[in-house]
Amino acid sequence: MITDKKTPYRLVSDRRLAELRSRENSLFQERTHKSRQLFQEAQEMLLNGVPMPWMGDWGTSHPIFVDHASGNRLTDIDGNEYIDFCLGDTGAMFGHSPEATAGAVSRQVRRGITTMMPSPDALEIGKELGKRFGLPLWQVAMTATEANRYVIRICRALTGRPKVLSMNESYHGSLDETLPHLGKDGKLELRSDFDMNPGVPKDSLSRIVEFNDLEALERELAHRDCACVLAEPVMTNCGMVLPQPGYHEKLRELCDKYETLLIIDETHTFSNGYGGYTAARGLKPDFITLGKSIAGGIPVSVYGFTREVGDRINAAFGRKGVSDPMGIGGTLSANAFALAAMRETLTRVATPEAFERMFAGQERLSDGLDAILARYNIPWSLTRSGARCELQFMPTLPKNGTEAKEHFDWELMYYTHLYLENRGILITPFHNMMLISPVTTDEDIDKLIQGWEDCLAELIQG
Repeated sequence: MITDKKTPYRLVSDRRLAELRSRENSLFQERTHKSRQLFQEAQEMLLNGVPMPWMGDWGTSHPIFVDHASGNRLTDIDGNEYIDFCLGDTGAMFGHSPEATAGAVSRQVRRGITTMMPSPDALEIGKELGKRFGLPLWQVAMTATEANRYVIRICRALTGRPKVLSMNESYHGSLDETLPHLGKDGKLELRSDFDMNPGVPKDSLSRIVEFNDLEALERELAHRDCACVLAEPVMTNCGMVLPQPGYHEKLRELCDKYETLLIIDETHTFSNGYGGYTAARGLKPDFITLGKSIAGGIPVSVYGFTREVGDRINAAFGRKGVSDPMGIGGTLSANAFALAAMRETLTRVATPEAFERMFAGQERLSDGLDAILARYNIPWSLTRSGARCELQFMPTLPKNGTEAKEHFDWELMYYTHLYLENRGILITPFHNMMLISPVTTDEDIDKLIQGWEDCLAELIQG
């Protein structure tokens, strides 16, 4: 949620920050005049000048229009090249257009794109995902939002319960059930900046608790009206929030106790390893949802579940012909084009060796940023998780969404991102989150470290 809140640990006066922002805005305008012109023309046919709202959420006077991207490099229509640590907000986690994925896409596009029939690639994908995540049964959708929506529908059908429990300040796509937040009184707040559907009675659909709050979790599950808990293993929407020791074990225990199905959303936390956070930490969910990066950026998602869940689905609804759609899926879901891209990405791009390089790069980046904070005595902290790290505008790591949100400082964040952008570096626009791809070099990482040091050294002078 974008607010005018300021972190108590801002380092710089409002006046000095405004002066620096003005300077960087001028530089940005000079470097991106073609993007600015295209953005102005786009107002005539695109809402707010962009084809999708989040493309305008970079904190700049206008978005950068892209000419091409490859590996961890992106070039805009003005000819400016950027080292990319955003990587499509995870969609291009393994680099833009990996050679193996691009080759599979090129071959498949002439062999048929979509037929509403399965292709042999589906079997290989199912085997690969089962090996990675430990769940035997898989289905394919188009987006992670869609995968979450379908799994919620299944959970309601199996339990007869209406509500979904999620974590305060989490994000699982455009799901009405997970958009509410906790208000200052600790009660469900039915309106939020993401909520464009206020007519839906979310108090009858949702329960919200703070991440890491096991007491609240048990209190809400004890109502026995939750079909499922939908959670990221590491929260990534409001600044990364790590689970406290024992949290996931207790979450599993409480779901069992109150007969609530557990969904783990690995869309971002796939960056924690070959089998995501689930395999790395031995989680035991009933469902896993996953999207964004699994086909190199081609729109596709998957959801996996236990054999027990599969048996329950068939026992509850029977099998009409080969299968009963249950109102789930779309005409383009599991198309041959997307499956070919996913198979190649999973088997030849998202390899154990790739993750090793990504983890090593994250440690190099995090060590460098921690050294800067110590060198300049800056009271901020750094969250490390798999191939990601995140600079937090607070001296200790947040334990829940509210704590993270209290220290968000959009003016400061957008300034630092603009500073880096003007020096050829991109990081995730609505967070301080930085992601390492397998093709990111030590030199790339060192340039990002130096960019942060130059930016912060100038800030604390004010």
